[in-house]
Amino acid sequence: MRILAAMSGGVDSAVAAARAVEAGHDVVGVHLALSRAGGTLRTGSRGCCTIEDAMDARRAADRLGIPFYVWDFSERFRDDVIDDFIAEYRAGRTPNPCMRCNEKIKFAALLERALELGFDAVCTGHYATLVDTADGRELHRASDAAKDQSYVLGVLTADQLAHTYFPLGSTPSKAVVRAEAEARGLTVAHKPDSHDICFIPDGDTRGWLAEKVGAEQGEILDRSGAVVGTHEGAHAFTVGQRRGLQLGVPASDGKPRFVLEVRPVSNTVVVGPKEALATAEIAGERISWAGRKPAASVFACDVQIRAHADPVPAAARLEDGVLTVVPRAPFDGVAPGQTAVLYEGTRVIGQFTISRTVSAVPVSA
Repeated sequence: MRILAAMSGGVDSAVAAARAVEAGHDVVGVHLALSRAGGTLRTGSRGCCTIEDAMDARRAADRLGIPFYVWDFSERFRDDVIDDFIAEYRAGRTPNPCMRCNEKIKFAALLERALELGFDAVCTGHYATLVDTADGRELHRASDAAKDQSYVLGVLTADQLAHTYFPLGSTPSKAVVRAEAEARGLTVAHKPDSHDICFIPDGDTRGWLAEKVGAEQGEILDRSGAVVGTHEGAHAFTVGQRRGLQLGVPASDGKPRFVLEVRPVSNTVVVGPKEALATAEIAGERISWAGRKPAASVFACDVQIRAHADPVPAAARLEDGVLTVVPRAPFDGVAPGQTAVLYEGTRVIGQFTISRTVSAVPVSA
Protein backbone atom coordinates (compact mmCIF):
# COMPACT_ATOMS: atom_id res chain seq x y z
CA MET A 1 0.00 0.00 0.00
CA ARG A 2 0.92 3.65 -0.29
CA ILE A 3 1.06 4.77 3.34
CA LEU A 4 1.16 8.29 4.74
CA ALA A 5 2.79 8.01 8.16
CA ALA A 6 1.81 10.75 10.63
CA MET A 7 5.03 11.39 12.57
CA SER A 8 4.62 13.46 15.72
CA GLY A 9 8.28 13.36 16.66
CA GLY A 10 7.70 10.74 19.34
CA VAL A 11 8.88 7.15 19.62
CA ASP A 12 5.50 5.51 18.89
CA SER A 13 4.90 7.15 15.51
CA ALA A 14 8.56 6.62 14.51
CA VAL A 15 8.38 2.88 15.21
CA ALA A 16 4.97 2.64 13.51
CA ALA A 17 6.48 4.21 10.37
CA ALA A 18 9.46 1.85 10.61
CA ARG A 19 7.19 -1.18 10.78
CA ALA A 20 5.23 0.07 7.77
CA VAL A 21 8.47 0.34 5.80
CA GLU A 22 9.61 -3.10 6.95
CA ALA A 23 6.26 -4.56 5.86
CA GLY A 24 7.05 -3.47 2.30
CA HIS A 25 4.72 -0.51 1.99
CA ASP A 26 5.55 2.66 0.08
CA VAL A 27 5.78 5.10 3.01
CA VAL A 28 5.93 8.89 3.15
CA GLY A 29 6.31 10.69 6.49
CA VAL A 30 4.43 13.85 7.41
CA HIS A 31 4.56 16.04 10.51
CA LEU A 32 1.56 18.24 11.28
CA ALA A 33 2.35 21.80 12.33
CA LEU A 34 -0.61 22.58 14.54
CA SER A 35 0.51 25.93 15.96
CA ARG A 36 1.96 28.92 14.14
CA ALA A 37 3.52 30.09 17.39
CA GLY A 38 4.80 26.75 18.66
CA GLY A 39 7.63 26.70 21.19
CA THR A 40 11.05 25.64 19.99
CA LEU A 41 11.74 23.30 22.89
CA ARG A 42 9.80 20.86 25.03
CA THR A 43 9.91 20.82 28.82
CA GLY A 44 10.14 17.15 29.75
CA SER A 45 6.80 15.56 28.89
CA ARG A 46 4.98 18.88 28.40
CA GLY A 47 4.07 20.17 24.97
CA CYS A 48 4.06 18.60 21.56
CA CYS A 49 4.05 19.69 17.91
CA THR A 50 7.02 21.97 18.67
CA ILE A 51 9.88 22.78 16.32
CA GLU A 52 11.94 20.25 18.26
CA ASP A 53 9.28 17.60 17.59
CA ALA A 54 9.33 18.38 13.86
CA MET A 55 13.13 17.99 13.85
CA ASP A 56 12.88 14.67 15.71
CA ALA A 57 10.33 13.44 13.16
CA ARG A 58 12.58 14.49 10.27
CA ARG A 59 15.58 12.68 11.78
CA ALA A 60 13.48 9.52 12.16
CA ALA A 61 12.30 9.74 8.54
CA ASP A 62 15.89 10.23 7.36
CA ARG A 63 16.95 7.18 9.36
CA LEU A 64 14.18 5.15 7.71
CA GLY A 65 15.05 6.51 4.26
CA ILE A 66 11.55 7.81 3.50
CA PRO A 67 10.42 11.18 2.08
CA PHE A 68 9.29 13.66 4.75
CA TYR A 69 7.11 16.75 4.72
CA VAL A 70 5.69 19.24 7.22
CA TRP A 71 2.08 20.23 6.59
CA ASP A 72 0.56 23.35 8.15
CA PHE A 73 -2.75 22.38 9.74
CA SER A 74 -2.66 25.19 12.31
CA GLU A 75 -5.74 27.00 11.04
CA ARG A 76 -7.84 23.84 10.95
CA PHE A 77 -6.53 22.85 14.39
CA ARG A 78 -7.45 26.26 15.81
CA ASP A 79 -10.96 26.14 14.35
CA ASP A 80 -11.81 22.51 15.08
CA VAL A 81 -9.95 21.81 18.32
CA ILE A 82 -8.92 24.96 20.21
CA ASP A 83 -12.03 27.04 19.45
CA ASP A 84 -14.22 24.00 20.14
CA PHE A 85 -12.45 23.50 23.49
CA ILE A 86 -13.14 27.11 24.48
CA ALA A 87 -16.77 26.97 23.32
CA GLU A 88 -17.41 23.78 25.29
CA TYR A 89 -16.07 25.29 28.50
CA ARG A 90 -18.14 28.42 27.94
CA ALA A 91 -21.17 26.14 27.72
CA GLY A 92 -20.27 24.47 31.02
CA ARG A 93 -19.12 21.21 29.46
CA THR A 94 -15.85 19.31 29.87
CA PRO A 95 -14.44 18.51 26.40
CA ASN A 96 -11.73 16.06 25.38
CA PRO A 97 -9.46 17.84 22.86
CA CYS A 98 -7.61 14.61 21.97
CA MET A 99 -10.88 13.06 20.78
CA ARG A 100 -11.62 16.15 18.72
CA CYS A 101 -8.11 16.17 17.23
CA ASN A 102 -8.42 12.54 16.17
CA GLU A 103 -11.89 13.18 14.75
CA LYS A 104 -11.25 16.47 12.94
CA ILE A 105 -7.51 16.54 12.20
CA LYS A 106 -5.75 13.18 12.02
CA PHE A 107 -8.60 11.14 10.58
CA ALA A 108 -10.54 13.81 8.73
CA ALA A 109 -8.33 16.62 7.43
CA LEU A 110 -5.18 14.48 7.14
CA LEU A 111 -6.93 11.40 5.79
CA GLU A 112 -8.90 13.48 3.27
CA ARG A 113 -5.70 15.00 1.90
CA ALA A 114 -3.96 11.62 1.90
CA LEU A 115 -6.71 10.04 -0.19
CA GLU A 116 -6.71 13.01 -2.58
CA LEU A 117 -2.97 12.47 -3.12
CA GLY A 118 -3.45 8.79 -3.89
CA PHE A 119 -2.45 7.21 -0.58
CA ASP A 120 -4.28 4.10 0.58
CA ALA A 121 -4.08 4.68 4.33
CA VAL A 122 -2.79 6.87 7.14
CA CYS A 123 -0.45 5.20 9.63
CA THR A 124 -0.19 6.41 13.24
CA GLY A 125 1.48 5.23 16.44
CA HIS A 126 -1.79 4.67 18.29
CA TYR A 127 -2.14 1.53 20.39
CA ALA A 128 -5.25 -0.10 18.95
CA THR A 129 -6.02 -3.12 16.77
CA LEU A 130 -7.87 -3.41 13.47
CA VAL A 131 -9.64 -6.66 12.64
CA ASP A 132 -11.05 -7.39 9.17
CA THR A 133 -14.21 -9.51 9.20
CA ALA A 134 -16.94 -10.50 6.77
CA ASP A 135 -18.97 -7.57 8.12
CA GLY A 136 -16.17 -5.05 7.57
CA ARG A 137 -13.26 -3.67 9.54
CA GLU A 138 -13.52 -3.49 13.32
CA LEU A 139 -11.65 -1.39 15.87
CA HIS A 140 -10.45 -3.32 18.94
CA ARG A 141 -8.43 -2.66 22.06
CA ALA A 142 -4.65 -3.00 21.92
CA SER A 143 -2.84 -6.02 23.34
CA ASP A 144 -1.26 -3.84 26.03
CA ALA A 145 -4.16 -2.73 28.24
CA ALA A 146 -1.97 -0.12 29.93
CA LYS A 147 -1.33 1.66 26.61
CA ASP A 148 -4.67 0.97 24.91
CA GLN A 149 -5.90 4.04 22.99
CA SER A 150 -9.08 2.66 21.49
CA TYR A 151 -11.08 5.11 23.63
CA VAL A 152 -9.64 8.21 21.93
CA LEU A 153 -10.11 6.50 18.55
CA GLY A 154 -13.78 5.74 19.24
CA VAL A 155 -14.80 8.69 17.05
CA LEU A 156 -13.58 6.95 13.88
CA THR A 157 -16.19 5.85 11.38
CA ALA A 158 -16.27 2.73 9.20
CA ASP A 159 -15.02 4.70 6.17
CA GLN A 160 -12.10 6.12 8.16
CA LEU A 161 -11.18 2.73 9.64
CA ALA A 162 -11.00 1.34 6.12
CA HIS A 163 -8.05 3.66 5.46
CA THR A 164 -6.12 3.44 8.73
CA TYR A 165 -3.07 1.43 9.77
CA PHE A 166 -2.04 0.85 13.42
CA PRO A 167 1.19 -1.20 13.46
CA LEU A 168 1.59 -1.03 17.26
CA GLY A 169 -1.75 -2.62 18.20
CA SER A 170 -0.37 -6.08 18.94
CA THR A 171 2.76 -4.86 20.74
CA PRO A 172 2.89 -6.33 24.28
CA SER A 173 4.33 -3.22 25.97
CA LYS A 174 5.79 0.26 25.48
CA ALA A 175 9.17 -1.12 26.61
CA VAL A 176 9.22 -3.28 23.48
CA VAL A 177 8.63 -0.20 21.31
CA ARG A 178 11.46 1.72 22.98
CA ALA A 179 13.84 -1.22 22.65
CA GLU A 180 12.95 -1.56 18.97
CA ALA A 181 13.52 2.15 18.40
CA GLU A 182 16.95 1.91 20.02
CA ALA A 183 17.83 -1.13 17.93
CA ARG A 184 16.82 0.75 14.78
CA GLY A 185 19.00 3.71 15.74
CA LEU A 186 16.11 6.12 16.21
CA THR A 187 17.15 9.04 18.44
CA VAL A 188 13.65 9.29 19.97
CA ALA A 189 13.97 5.87 21.63
CA HIS A 190 13.91 7.33 25.15
CA LYS A 191 12.04 10.57 24.51
CA PRO A 192 9.36 11.19 27.20
CA ASP A 193 5.73 10.75 26.25
CA SER A 194 3.61 13.90 25.92
CA HIS A 195 1.08 14.60 28.64
CA ASP A 196 -1.49 17.31 29.33
CA ILE A 197 -3.19 19.35 26.62
CA CYS A 198 -0.77 20.02 23.78
CA PHE A 199 -1.82 23.63 23.21
CA ILE A 200 -1.48 24.42 26.94
CA PRO A 201 2.12 23.23 27.41
CA ASP A 202 2.58 24.76 30.88
CA GLY A 203 -0.35 22.68 32.18
CA ASP A 204 -2.21 25.71 33.60
CA THR A 205 -5.60 25.02 32.03
CA ARG A 206 -7.40 27.22 34.55
CA GLY A 207 -5.20 30.26 33.79
CA TRP A 208 -5.37 29.66 30.05
CA LEU A 209 -9.17 29.50 30.12
CA ALA A 210 -9.40 32.62 32.29
CA GLU A 211 -7.47 34.49 29.59
CA LYS A 212 -9.57 33.10 26.73
CA VAL A 213 -13.01 33.03 28.33
CA GLY A 214 -12.71 35.81 30.87
CA ALA A 215 -13.30 35.63 34.61
CA GLU A 216 -16.60 36.76 36.13
CA GLN A 217 -17.45 36.32 39.78
CA GLY A 218 -20.41 34.08 40.57
CA GLU A 219 -21.98 32.02 43.34
CA ILE A 220 -21.28 28.49 44.55
CA LEU A 221 -24.46 26.73 45.67
CA ASP A 222 -25.20 23.53 47.54
CA ARG A 223 -27.81 21.10 46.24
CA SER A 224 -30.61 22.93 48.09
CA GLY A 225 -29.73 26.20 46.35
CA ALA A 226 -28.11 27.88 49.35
CA VAL A 227 -25.06 30.05 48.65
CA VAL A 228 -21.93 28.52 50.23
CA GLY A 229 -19.21 30.50 48.46
CA THR A 230 -18.14 32.53 45.45
CA HIS A 231 -15.87 31.91 42.47
CA GLU A 232 -13.99 33.94 39.87
CA GLY A 233 -15.33 32.14 36.82
CA ALA A 234 -17.42 28.99 36.36
CA HIS A 235 -15.25 27.87 33.45
CA ALA A 236 -12.47 27.01 35.93
CA PHE A 237 -14.49 24.18 37.51
CA THR A 238 -15.17 20.64 36.36
CA VAL A 239 -17.49 17.97 37.72
CA GLY A 240 -15.75 15.92 40.40
CA GLN A 241 -13.35 18.72 41.41
CA ARG A 242 -12.57 19.00 45.12
CA ARG A 243 -9.63 21.39 45.41
CA GLY A 244 -9.76 25.15 45.03
CA LEU A 245 -13.45 25.59 45.96
CA GLN A 246 -12.81 28.12 48.77
CA LEU A 247 -16.19 27.59 50.37
CA GLY A 248 -17.26 30.03 53.10
CA VAL A 249 -19.88 27.74 54.65
CA PRO A 250 -18.81 24.28 55.88
CA ALA A 251 -20.90 21.20 55.18
CA SER A 252 -23.22 20.16 58.01
CA ASP A 253 -21.54 16.75 58.22
CA GLY A 254 -18.05 18.24 58.06
CA LYS A 255 -17.13 16.21 54.98
CA PRO A 256 -15.47 17.68 51.87
CA ARG A 257 -17.66 18.77 48.98
CA PHE A 258 -17.19 18.26 45.27
CA VAL A 259 -18.35 20.04 42.13
CA LEU A 260 -21.56 18.38 40.95
CA GLU A 261 -22.66 20.77 38.22
CA VAL A 262 -21.50 23.85 36.30
CA ARG A 263 -24.23 26.23 35.11
CA PRO A 264 -22.76 28.70 32.59
CA VAL A 265 -25.96 30.66 31.92
CA SER A 266 -26.26 31.73 35.56
CA ASN A 267 -22.48 31.50 36.15
CA THR A 268 -23.02 29.28 39.18
CA VAL A 269 -21.33 26.14 40.43
CA VAL A 270 -23.19 23.46 42.42
CA VAL A 271 -21.34 21.43 45.06
CA GLY A 272 -22.29 18.49 47.23
CA PRO A 273 -21.11 15.29 48.89
CA LYS A 274 -18.92 12.77 47.07
CA GLU A 275 -21.75 10.21 46.92
CA ALA A 276 -23.81 12.65 44.83
CA LEU A 277 -21.26 12.23 42.02
CA ALA A 278 -22.71 8.77 41.37
CA THR A 279 -24.47 8.86 37.99
CA ALA A 280 -27.30 6.46 37.24
CA GLU A 281 -27.88 7.46 33.60
CA ILE A 282 -26.19 9.36 30.79
CA ALA A 283 -27.52 10.45 27.42
CA GLY A 284 -26.20 12.32 24.42
CA GLU A 285 -26.04 12.97 20.72
CA ARG A 286 -23.17 13.45 18.20
CA ILE A 287 -23.22 9.68 17.78
CA SER A 288 -20.87 7.78 15.47
CA TRP A 289 -20.42 4.06 14.85
CA ALA A 290 -17.00 2.42 14.48
CA GLY A 291 -18.06 -0.11 11.89
CA ARG A 292 -21.38 -1.88 11.89
CA LYS A 293 -24.21 -0.25 13.81
CA PRO A 294 -26.05 -2.34 16.45
CA ALA A 295 -28.93 -4.24 14.86
CA ALA A 296 -31.39 -3.43 17.67
CA SER A 297 -32.30 -0.08 19.21
CA VAL A 298 -31.76 -1.58 22.67
CA PHE A 299 -28.54 -3.47 23.29
CA ALA A 300 -26.06 -4.51 25.98
CA CYS A 301 -22.56 -3.06 25.99
CA ASP A 302 -19.66 -1.90 28.13
CA VAL A 303 -19.22 1.87 28.47
CA GLN A 304 -16.01 3.80 29.12
CA ILE A 305 -16.27 7.50 30.00
CA ARG A 306 -12.58 8.43 30.29
CA ALA A 307 -9.41 7.38 28.50
CA HIS A 308 -8.13 5.34 31.45
CA ALA A 309 -11.39 4.46 33.20
CA ASP A 310 -12.58 0.89 33.62
CA PRO A 311 -15.43 -0.13 31.30
CA VAL A 312 -18.82 -0.52 32.98
CA PRO A 313 -21.50 -3.03 31.84
CA ALA A 314 -24.61 -1.18 30.73
CA ALA A 315 -27.83 -1.19 28.73
CA ALA A 316 -28.04 1.27 25.82
CA ARG A 317 -31.11 2.60 24.02
CA LEU A 318 -31.13 4.56 20.76
CA GLU A 319 -34.28 6.61 20.22
CA ASP A 320 -34.89 9.67 18.02
CA GLY A 321 -31.19 10.27 17.54
CA VAL A 322 -30.41 10.22 21.28
CA LEU A 323 -28.38 7.46 22.89
CA THR A 324 -29.23 6.73 26.54
CA VAL A 325 -27.05 4.48 28.68
CA VAL A 326 -27.92 3.00 32.07
CA PRO A 327 -24.90 1.41 33.79
CA ARG A 328 -25.20 -1.70 35.92
CA ALA A 329 -23.26 0.17 38.65
CA PRO A 330 -23.31 4.00 38.75
CA PHE A 331 -20.60 5.98 36.99
CA ASP A 332 -18.53 8.31 39.16
CA GLY A 333 -18.35 12.03 38.40
CA VAL A 334 -19.58 12.28 34.82
CA ALA A 335 -19.61 15.72 33.19
CA PRO A 336 -21.53 16.90 30.11
CA GLY A 337 -19.09 17.22 27.23
CA GLN A 338 -17.24 14.01 28.03
CA THR A 339 -17.20 11.23 25.48
CA ALA A 340 -18.78 7.85 26.20
CA VAL A 341 -17.29 5.02 24.14
CA LEU A 342 -19.27 1.80 23.80
CA TYR A 343 -17.63 -1.63 23.59
CA GLU A 344 -18.65 -5.21 22.90
CA GLY A 345 -15.84 -7.13 24.52
CA THR A 346 -12.68 -5.64 22.99
CA ARG A 347 -14.51 -4.20 19.97
CA VAL A 348 -15.43 -0.53 19.83
CA ILE A 349 -19.09 -0.16 18.85
CA GLY A 350 -19.20 3.63 18.70
CA GLN A 351 -19.32 6.78 20.79
CA PHE A 352 -21.38 9.83 21.72
CA THR A 353 -20.89 13.14 23.51
CA ILE A 354 -22.64 13.24 26.88
CA SER A 355 -25.19 16.05 27.12
CA ARG A 356 -27.32 14.90 30.07
CA THR A 357 -26.65 13.07 33.32
CA VAL A 358 -28.97 11.76 36.03
CA SER A 359 -27.65 11.50 39.60
CA ALA A 360 -28.06 8.24 41.47
CA VAL A 361 -28.61 10.21 44.68
CA PRO A 362 -31.82 12.29 45.06
CA VAL A 363 -31.38 15.98 45.96
CA SER A 364 -33.09 15.39 49.30
CA ALA A 365 -30.50 12.76 50.23
